[in-house]
Amino acid sequence: MKTYKYKINDNLYEVKINNIKDTIADVEVNGKQYKVEMEEAPVEKPVIVEPVKAESVEVEIESVVDEQQTQTVVSSGKGTGIKTPLPGVIVDVKVKVGDLIKKGQTVVVLEAMKMENNINAPHDGKVVAVNVKKGDSVSESNDLVIIE
Repeated sequence: MKTYKYKINDNLYEVKINNIKDTIADVEVNGKQYKVEMEEAPVEKPVIVEPVKAESVEVEIESVVDEQQTQTVVSSGKGTGIKTPLPGVIVDVKVKVGDLIKKGQTVVVLEAMKMENNINAPHDGKVVAVNVKKGDSVSESNDLVIIE
């Protein structure tokens, strides 16, 4: 859901875009629901994930409890951080610390703007840290997974 604030003729409008399906947008303007028909469906922008080298930091150990498993998250400050390209909610984490992964393999599934986006590994490597769990809200440019 995206929220915008507009001022038109000195009147303030808060517009929330709840959902867009084909050419019909479900929007809320100052608390009132509307169905808006667009001339053509919006074009989805491709999600591009670029690797970013993680800076050296002290070793941190954090215990993460998941309904399915318990694992220790270790951030060694080495490796490549796989960052989130846009804010959203983690739908699934496909890897765990110690996994060997291949370039292009999905490591995290992120829901953003009502769409699920696969976040893939930029190169082969070993997972040295998993910084998120299912249900976490993340901001743009958060390190989701660290690989080396």
